[in-house]
Amino acid sequence: MNARFVATRLGMLVVTVLVSSLAIYGAMFLTPGDPATLLVGGSRSPDPAVLAQIHREYHLDDPFIQGYLHWLGNCLQGDFGRSLVYRDAVADLIGARAGDTLALVVYASVLVLAVGTFIGTVAALRGGLTETLATTLTAGAMAVPTFVMAVLLIWLFAVQLPWFPVYGSGEGFTGTLTHLTLPAVALAMTWIGYVAQVTRTAVRAEMRSEHVETARSRGVPERTVIRRHVLHNASGPVFAVSGVGIAGVIATAAIAEQIFGTGGIGALMIEAASKQDMAVVQAVSLIFVVVFVVINTSVDLISVALDPRAARKGAR
Repeated sequence: MNARFVATRLGMLVVTVLVSSLAIYGAMFLTPGDPATLLVGGSRSPDPAVLAQIHREYHLDDPFIQGYLHWLGNCLQGDFGRSLVYRDAVADLIGARAGDTLALVVYASVLVLAVGTFIGTVAALRGGLTETLATTLTAGAMAVPTFVMAVLLIWLFAVQLPWFPVYGSGEGFTGTLTHLTLPAVALAMTWIGYVAQVTRTAVRAEMRSEHVETARSRGVPERTVIRRHVLHNASGPVFAVSGVGIAGVIATAAIAEQIFGTGGIGALMIEAASKQDMAVVQAVSLIFVVVFVVINTSVDLISVALDPRAARKGAR
């Protein structure tokens, strides 16, 4: 793998995280008034003693950059401060809900990868009516927002056909799987469409490539051609869009969590924002940014490992 490409991507990762964290921390200071009033919940007449304590704890009287570096240093050590609304350490609040978000994201990601690549591959290989139908359905799935898809799934599979529960994350493997099915499908549907479309295009392009025609002319069995030449060479762009899809699932997980009441950290962030609990909002936002950027960087690096031509294209 090109060392320069790797160094560039890792450098971009660090810069993106630093800039994003600076924006997250600075959001408090862009609002009118004392940032401490946001941390205390936006009360119109907060206790002066509480405000003074917040100023000391969050170093709000320090110069901006100094306060930011202190906050970021604590975050890197797992100390996100204390929620004054929930009366608990922010790290403990996140830890208690992270498992629900992880289970939902993993479930939705498996659906994106498995269903998306399957539909796209079958559509490209069979062509004709199958390809037309798959293209139409996946294009429709891409056009439906997550919250609209969630409502449609609730109406169909919980009201008309009471097959799945629509609230909570369940208990045990079976209970969790059942409770998270509808929110996972709602999250995954848009990205299944994207992955299927890119997979179909990539497989189609490889089937028309010169090396595939050469393999066929030499009498290589069709199954071997498809497996070794078509699918292998199409894996690069398919993997890239799949990684972007997983990152997109993480970014929109809060919507499904709020609608279905699964109780993950995305829902925690929405609840904290409504109560102006900025310590929680900052921490969860930073976690989402870091995970999003790390996934995208990992996808870039693995894509280059699968197809070194991607690094040469990116270097131009």
